[in-house]
Amino acid sequence: MAIIELSHGSGGNKARNIIKDIFISRFSNPILNILDDSACIEGDLAFTTDSFVVEPVFFPGGDIGKLSVCGTVNDLAMKGATPLYLSASFIIEEGFEMEALARIASSMAKTAKEAGVLIVTGDTKVVDRRGGLKPAPQIYITTAGIGKIPKGIDVSSKNASPGDAIVLSGTIADHGISIMNARNDFGFKGDLKSDCACLNGMVEAFLSKDVRVLRDPTRGGLAASLNEIAEASKVSIVIDEEKIPVLPQVKAACSLLGLDPLHVANEGKFVAFVRPSYKNKALKAIKSLRLGKNATIIGTAERSLSGVFIRTKVGSLRPLGMLEGEQLPRIC
Repeated sequence: MAIIELSHGSGGNKARNIIKDIFISRFSNPILNILDDSACIEGDLAFTTDSFVVEPVFFPGGDIGKLSVCGTVNDLAMKGATPLYLSASFIIEEGFEMEALARIASSMAKTAKEAGVLIVTGDTKVVDRRGGLKPAPQIYITTAGIGKIPKGIDVSSKNASPGDAIVLSGTIADHGISIMNARNDFGFKGDLKSDCACLNGMVEAFLSKDVRVLRDPTRGGLAASLNEIAEASKVSIVIDEEKIPVLPQVKAACSLLGLDPLHVANEGKFVAFVRPSYKNKALKAIKSLRLGKNATIIGTAERSLSGVFIRTKVGSLRPLGMLEGEQLPRIC
């Protein structure tokens, strides 16, 4: 009998198969089937929902509260929407420290204020501690968000077109490596911390009708996002290995752990597909902001191939697929 495994939560092919085989086959409708980060409803409203189960709940660069607000704000921004309202529901295991809950709530409030959104409704449930004496009691947060899509903006994973430039807003794999290091106490040297951040301000700085696709490469990393875009838009994608920014300490940690940074989660970066004539203007706008200082153009959408490919340092092309097995479950 088939069962759910941890690898089904890693954001790769197994996660995609659950979505298609279990959920889409039963919930299918024109709004859902687009499979963007947010649904477009009533013409100009973006609506999204997400759950956060990260372990540990406090980590370098953030915590589960900040992550829950940033993740939901970013899903709305990836539709080109201005985030407006959030809900927040908490499932808390008995024994969770009250002081820790207060820290998480304060972090959410601070992040929401900085992003310009209001948390307007929510719910709280307390459940039996399922893990016995170990691990420590956990907290899980589910959020939903509503935003307004500006007139004339049509951003979707299905909109990429051959010739589009692919802009990456900064270094990849920061979040996933930070969580893995904090969870397992590997003791890696260097400043490893999550890139957890709200991206709506950066998106607003360059959003125009020339922006076709926006995605934040969370679970499954950049590789998963690019493969999903290629499939939805029916284009091929070629990215240049040398142009993908990875911090030295993150690259070293990935090398030691045998991980490909392209498959590691991010929580404060986006990838944008823009018309060729707009690429320099978009890049300049992104790089002018603190969160976008490491932004770069990493490749193009093409017509001649099928799938996603990396152009290596010697000029050859190799396929870049989605993650097949388990890598980093419970990273968001």
